[in-house]
Amino acid sequence: MDMQSIQNLLGTAVTDLAIKIAAAIAFWIIGRWLIGRVISVMQAAMNRNNVDPTLTKYLGSIIAIALNITLVLGILGYFGIQTTSFAAMLAGAGVAIGAAWSGMLGNFAAGAFMLVLRPYKVGDFVSIGGIVGTVHELGLFGTAIVTPDNVLTIVGNGKVFGDTVQNFSTLPARRVDRVAQLANGVDPLDAISRFKAAVALIPNISKEMPPDVNLLDFKLEGPQIAIRPYTHTDHYWQVYFDTNEAIVRVCKEAGWPAPSALHLVKQIPA
Repeated sequence: MDMQSIQNLLGTAVTDLAIKIAAAIAFWIIGRWLIGRVISVMQAAMNRNNVDPTLTKYLGSIIAIALNITLVLGILGYFGIQTTSFAAMLAGAGVAIGAAWSGMLGNFAAGAFMLVLRPYKVGDFVSIGGIVGTVHELGLFGTAIVTPDNVLTIVGNGKVFGDTVQNFSTLPARRVDRVAQLANGVDPLDAISRFKAAVALIPNISKEMPPDVNLLDFKLEGPQIAIRPYTHTDHYWQVYFDTNEAIVRVCKEAGWPAPSALHLVKQIPA
């Protein structure tokens, strides 16, 4: 083979390689543009349907990563590189990562479902995973809540999704449950009337749902009166403490004795 043939062969090979490189660059630019357009359209559609912004962001990232991997594999295949081994390697890596991060992926899946189902939102007062507090932040891996003693607590979404969720902010009013233990000899009907009048004066109790004041039970110490005003979650503890104070004030003003079972104990003669 003479030099001219070698030069022609090299020239042809270089030209073909240059064309393939230029085509690969074009594929990459056009593919990236198309991926950006697809993600933008998807996120715009989710925003129009009021899907949670956090879920929209993370789903967009996941789809973008998957499409970029597909684009790279397509470009490698265009160059004649066998991508089967790359696909197998990625699948193996995915299995390994999934096994190592099974808990995190479980929290991620639960977080995605919760962002769609929305059992609670930021600002709601809830009981999740055995923790009671106000929702501070919704994440795909965990929910941050602030407990009543002002401690920021993170609860894994997997635990939240697999446990009971109580949302105290969903309904307009929440009931405060208190019990007044009276002494024997105190007229329970008179006590109910006095407690109703006192509880009605407590600020921030519900006007639509009047408080329940009823004879609950009889104990050795005397009758028990259930006192149950309704209020918004924001005022729950204020009404709770004010109800306790109202019970003490009514008992003091009425002059009722303190409940005790000592007088029921009889001396057994020797």
